[in-house]
Amino acid sequence: MATDETTARVDSWIWAVRLIKTRSAAGAACRGGHVKVNGDRAKPAQHVKPGDEVRVRVEGWERVVEVTRVISKRVGPPVAAECFVDQSPPRPPRTEVPAVAGLRDRGTGRPTKRDRRDLERLHGLRPS
Repeated sequence: MATDETTARVDSWIWAVRLIKTRSAAGAACRGGHVKVNGDRAKPAQHVKPGDEVRVRVEGWERVVEVTRVISKRVGPPVAAECFVDQSPPRPPRTEVPAVAGLRDRGTGRPTKRDRRDLERLHGLRPS
């Protein structure tokens, strides 16, 4: 298990507590402006300490967490959950993605012109 420290880089910390999957993605999120510390955009090398508020935008959803423990090495999910207090709003419900329509059976040959037009209408590429 990682030792406790007083500060850590923000990109390392959000990766270590499993808010972002990879260290390089954490750095890219910081450079892209998707990470804020105490309301200000964070550069990857900015340090966080206990009591700081970190906002991370992931997949169209903003996670708002308060740092309670600083670590710089990745740890398991139970330990990572002890390192912050999650103050995020509830995640928006997932939209149902309809089943992929217009798939053809393998080995049926090329689609006819009519089949292609139907597929284009289905995908919104051709007016009805």
